Amino acid sequence: MRVPSVLLATLAASTSLATVSLWSQSARAQDAPAQPPAQVTPPDAASPAAPAQPEVTPPQPTPPEPSSPVPTPPAQTPPAQQPNPEPQAQEPQVLVGEVVVVGAPGPLEDEVYRVIRTQAGRTTTRSQLQQDINAVFATGFFANVEAVPEDTPLGVRVSFIVTPNPVLQAVQVQGGQAGILPPNVVDNIFRPQYGSTLNFQRLQQGVRDLEKWYQDNGYVLAQVVNVQATPEGVITLTLAEGQIENIQVRFLNDEGQPANADGTPVRGRTRDFVVTRELRLKPGDVFNGNTIRSDLQRVFGLGLFDDVQLSLNPGQEDARKVVVTINVDERRSGSLAAGAGFSSASGLFGTASFSEQNLGGNNQKLSAEVQAGFNNLLLFDLSFTDPWIGGDPFRTGYTVNLFNRRSLSFAFAEGDRDVDLDNGDSPRVNRLGLGINFTRPLSGDPLNPRPEWTASAGLTYQRVSIRDADNELRFIDEAGEQLSFSDNGRDDLTLLRLSAVRDLRDSQTQPTRGSVLQVSTEQSVPVGSGSILLNRLRASYSYFIPVRFTRFAEGPQALAFNLQGGTVLGDLPPYEAFTLGGSSTVRGFEDGEVATSRSFVLASVEYRFPIFNIINGVLFADYGTALGSQGSVPGDPGITREKPGSGFGYGIGLRIRSPLGSIRIDYGIGEGGEGRFSFGLGEKF
Repeated sequence: MRVPSVLLATLAASTSLATVSLWSQSARAQDAPAQPPAQVTPPDAASPAAPAQPEVTPPQPTPPEPSSPVPTPPAQTPPAQQPNPEPQAQEPQVLVGEVVVVGAPGPLEDEVYRVIRTQAGRTTTRSQLQQDINAVFATGFFANVEAVPEDTPLGVRVSFIVTPNPVLQAVQVQGGQAGILPPNVVDNIFRPQYGSTLNFQRLQQGVRDLEKWYQDNGYVLAQVVNVQATPEGVITLTLAEGQIENIQVRFLNDEGQPANADGTPVRGRTRDFVVTRELRLKPGDVFNGNTIRSDLQRVFGLGLFDDVQLSLNPGQEDARKVVVTINVDERRSGSLAAGAGFSSASGLFGTASFSEQNLGGNNQKLSAEVQAGFNNLLLFDLSFTDPWIGGDPFRTGYTVNLFNRRSLSFAFAEGDRDVDLDNGDSPRVNRLGLGINFTRPLSGDPLNPRPEWTASAGLTYQRVSIRDADNELRFIDEAGEQLSFSDNGRDDLTLLRLSAVRDLRDSQTQPTRGSVLQVSTEQSVPVGSGSILLNRLRASYSYFIPVRFTRFAEGPQALAFNLQGGTVLGDLPPYEAFTLGGSSTVRGFEDGEVATSRSFVLASVEYRFPIFNIINGVLFADYGTALGSQGSVPGDPGITREKPGSGFGYGIGLRIRSPLGSIRIDYGIGEGGEGRFSFGLGEKF
């Protein structure tokens, strides 16, 4: 059947859009959904589209949804001389005599036939031809599609003239920062597509997989903002990874606003560098959600702020970058207190204290405590701490301490025989001195919250004297033994201390596995009264094993072991001797009841288990020995008081978690069968 020429002319006119080559997909696929920002640009196309702006996410960094740029074929504009005709209420239909596909070899030809609805022996319309064009484009294999009708003796022949995409040879990226995206990631994603006809659907999925890699690795602002294709089959992906343009610190008021009611910005006391030096992310880095979360935890851990928040804004100089703003709500950092009390060492006293945790806005700490007694006694403790010396790359901190302290020495306490001063008072050890101590993590990373090794070094001078309750100098006990090293009751003790800690525990508060090793040495300088020359060595090793012996409550359980020892070489003032017995050594005994020695070994084992909520339980056993060294302490304070020299204790305890830390309550039973309670803060080891 021959179609009348006037009807053929009508069909050709109504499908004029279908005969235009190299359309943009938006023009061809009229019913397709809107496309996301990224687009495929042919080799000769105009400049790429501008990248999308980073999403602002106050107050906490929430990973934005990964964008899914839909690559489109090379875009060109239809010729102006063939405008799109107005749609008609009823379109003319023509009989299709033949359908042919031109330009698609083998499987691609089958793909065209699979998706088109126009078939020989049936009628078609302009709209159906447009739908077939859209369907062919939707397969993703073709850069250009035309539907050309022509008159034949058997009806209208519709020729779908297609231009396949090139064979995909390689995918490369640009715009990314070196060291962020490993080269093998792109190859692993797109390698299955190499050597086959470029398919925009599969390419789009690959782009989504690439963006997912960024999301999974914390780069929550990264996205592919442009895709370009060359006739040779090389795809170039343009990345906007979310580079940080600047980092700002902004202070909030009690209502969480950056400005007061009159519009003036909130001003804080803390200097910006105190916050920014705790951040691993720096300007020029790519924003990473995982990293910034750790950074904010460190900032909050300074103890200077009640709240720490994050906000992100587009860069001011480059909209493809991001400005990171750390919003902080400062807390009050100073305190002043006064009171009165009574102690066995000082009697009735009055006290006043002052502390400032953020001196000068530098996170430096100043504290002072003064204690005055009714026996002309004035004690004080003044300290200044800088936890991170400004400009130091290794996070070195230091503490300076000026003090006058008094305490009852366990070296002269307890034992089967009660030996005090000749006036019946217990001897007090008074220490007037000045010291400085430096600490530094040895991990090489100052922002590592759990460095494996930490070292410290310090120098302390003390003027040590033995006194009674009335602050009178008394250095001979009632047995005639000397309690100081020099014969005038005053010793000058200058000590250089070095120590190192290796911490491999899984937790510093409730460890269940790992170990911690501590070693230290103190060397005295023989100057001043007594010319004391000594070297004190100490070591402690703890090991933790996770167990599951009970099922009272959910929570960590562990067996904890500790072995420690020490010795003093050279001169030994009796008040510097090691003491055994009490809550920190052998539980079940009073403080200092077991030994006063030159050397010691102490072993402890604990089974730690949860009971409920904030309460944990402990079963423990301790053993300590002086290794027969009590007789080598000048004045024989341990032998004179008839201390046994070794002891074993066991018992049960509770650990109550509180804002001050773990409160330790132990009930220990010594070798004599007598039980005693002991108290403390934190674990024994």
